Amino acid sequence: MSITLWIVQGLLALLFLGLGLMKLTLPLDDPAMTMGLPVLFIRFIGLAEVLGAVGLILPALLKVRTGLVSLAAAGLALVTAGATVFHLANADGFAVAAFPLVVTLLSGFVAYGRWQLAPHGQPASKHVEARI
Repeated sequence: MSITLWIVQGLLALLFLGLGLMKLTLPLDDPAMTMGLPVLFIRFIGLAEVLGAVGLILPALLKVRTGLVSLAAAGLALVTAGATVFHLANADGFAVAAFPLVVTLLSGFVAYGRWQLAPHGQPASKHVEARI
């Protein structure tokens, strides 16, 4: 389970790092880029995505405050759940809202997995024994 979580964490970190940097660096002069949202709000979301991407990987690699991984994943799940609701409310269609919905589910999987199933810094056998 830990290997699966690491793979999903890595892919999510790459995705959010790319999306966040794009929102922070690209010029948002075109209204189509902001989808009717204020530019500062788009920049804030970009910053949250970059920090979330760092939070998915860095605490586990440094073995410092590893519980932050599940919190970062939960925060990113909230961001993408908001994106899903936004796209559905704007009548963009389910096809547009499907991608953030899948990312929300994957982020939720990492949040729950690193909180309950395979927390960092705890041997798998010890965690299983504690649940029995």
